[in-house]
Parts: sequence; structure tokens; C-alpha cells
Amino acid sequence: MKNCERIANLALAGLTVAPLVVQVNPNLNVVLTACLTVYVGCFRSVKDSPPTETMSKEHAMRFPLVGSAMLLSLFLLFKFLSKDLVNAVLTAYFFVLGIVALSATLLPGISRFLPKPWNDNLIVWRFPFPYFKSLEVEFTKSQVVAGIPGTFFCAWYAWKKHWLANNILGLSFCIQGIEMLSLGSFKTGAILLVGLFFYDIFWVFFTPVMVSVAKSFDAPIKLLFPTGDALRPYSMLGLGDIVIPGIFVALALRYDVSRRSQPKYFTSAFVGYVVGVVLTIVVMNWFQAAQPALLYIVPAVIGFLASHCLWNGDIKPLLAFDESSKSTEEEVSKKTHEE
Repeated sequence: MKNCERIANLALAGLTVAPLVVQVNPNLNVVLTACLTVYVGCFRSVKDSPPTETMSKEHAMRFPLVGSAMLLSLFLLFKFLSKDLVNAVLTAYFFVLGIVALSATLLPGISRFLPKPWNDNLIVWRFPFPYFKSLEVEFTKSQVVAGIPGTFFCAWYAWKKHWLANNILGLSFCIQGIEMLSLGSFKTGAILLVGLFFYDIFWVFFTPVMVSVAKSFDAPIKLLFPTGDALRPYSMLGLGDIVIPGIFVALALRYDVSRRSQPKYFTSAFVGYVVGVVLTIVVMNWFQAAQPALLYIVPAVIGFLASHCLWNGDIKPLLAFDESSKSTEEEVSKKTHEE
């Protein structure tokens, strides 16, 4: 699959910059960008060792409530405070966060061209604080090198707020989110997706909050696709519509890898995601109104995966799969070996 990964990475990079030189249909751009980002993030999530931290069922249940509180807080901030002030604070926050995310995204590609000691040798900086534990910062020279283009793009975004800089940072957040976040089990994933399914419907269809925040929030939390229309210059896609289903699809890929089989359940979950995104675009254009993407993506992803499992009689092993228990077993094994 390495060749497919490389092709997907190159295609995503090319598609990201293509609107600078040619007119790209925004609907096609949304579908291809979202699907390529999920594909790239899923394969980057496959590691030699299980994730050290996974989401619990309790966290998954609380996630829509926490998300609602944050969304409503942002809505009130934009309503009662200066929009420029709020966006200035958010720009400073995302400047730092963007450097970290973009550097981590570029690191695998950059590190292969650097000396091996630059990748392996850790540099540790300690900052002692009176009456508190000292702060330790660990990094490698390769991470410093990867941080240079990250800093450049973040500075460009903060200065110009160009759509391309926004998208580069947004794609980095998406890829890192899918790569680093683990649901632990399909049960937890189903709880999270179903909860956010209703969250998306409520805040888009029954209140003006989400659409208002999306339009006011001048930060890379959404991807912008040039339309060539002066009245509506950009189509938008929220990062959550990529990351949330993406971590579920990535779990399906890691499940296939754990069974040492071809990525069959990844394929069904990924096809479900593609169908969900396409359906979102079709309905959005039909009604000429913003749509909660998870309304279409969640049933498609879960439905395609569940149907495939039922057909093969694999529902029980799929529901029994738990990355958190694998991680715990590995930690116990390491401690036993050390003793």
C-alpha cells in the first residue's frame, strides 16, 4: 500500500494548490480533498505499537455536550465582544498550534533526507520553576528543521489570511487528528458518531449558531474552496466533518492490520465516507442551503461497515476489538520484562 499512500499524498498536495492556477469545481474539490485527507490520515495512524491513550465510552458520551458548550461560548463571544479582538486572540493561539501540527505532518517526509542522528538524538531543555516541577521540552534536530516551513506558513496565514495558508494548516490539523486520536473500540466510535450526528443536526437545522460561528470564526477550523463567484467566493467544509469520521475509518484499517488481512473493512468504511460526502454535496446543491455533513456521513460510514460485517459474520470480533486493552497488555509485558 506504500505506493497508494505516496500517490494519495501527491494528489492531495496537487489538489490543494491547483485552484491557484486553474479553476477547480468546488464540489469536486470538496469531495476529493476530504476523501484524500481521510485516506492519508488513516494510513499514517498505523503504528508498530498500539496507541498509549484511547478515548473511553464516557468521553465519547460527553463529547457532544462539551462541543455544544464550546460552540455556544464562541457564539456569545462574537455576539458581545469585538469580532476583531476575538479573532486576534484565536489567530495567536492557532499560530502556535499550527506550527506544531504542520511540523509533525511534514516530519516523516523531511526526516528521510536528514542524518540519522538528527532523527534519533533527543535534545532536552529544562526550565526550573520555584516550588513547582521543572518543565522539560524534548525535541530532535529534525523536528527543528520541520518547524521552519511550519513557522513560515503560520506567519503567512497570520499576516494575509490567505485561503491556501488556511487550508494547509487545516489539512495538517486533520491529518494529525486522524493519525494521533484513537477511539479504542468500535463501540466507543459508534457512541461518538451517533452523538455528534444529533449534535450536528440540532446546531445546523434548529439554531443559527453553527453557521454564524463558522462565518465569523477567522481561523483554520474549516477548509475554503474558491468558487470563482463574487457573491459566494468560497465553499466551506468543517474540519470535524473530516476528523470525526476519519478516526472511525482509521480504526477499521487498524482492525484489518491487527488481523493481518487485506484492508477489507477499511475499504467498506472508506467507501461509506465517500458516499456520505457526495450525498452531502448533492443535497446542499439541491436545497441551496448549508447541510450538517455528519447527517449523511455517519449513517453511510457505520451502515457500510456494519453491512459488510454482517455479510461476513464478523460482528462479534469487530465489537470485541479494543486497542486500549492491547496497549495495557503491552505495558504489563514491558514492566514484567524489565523486572
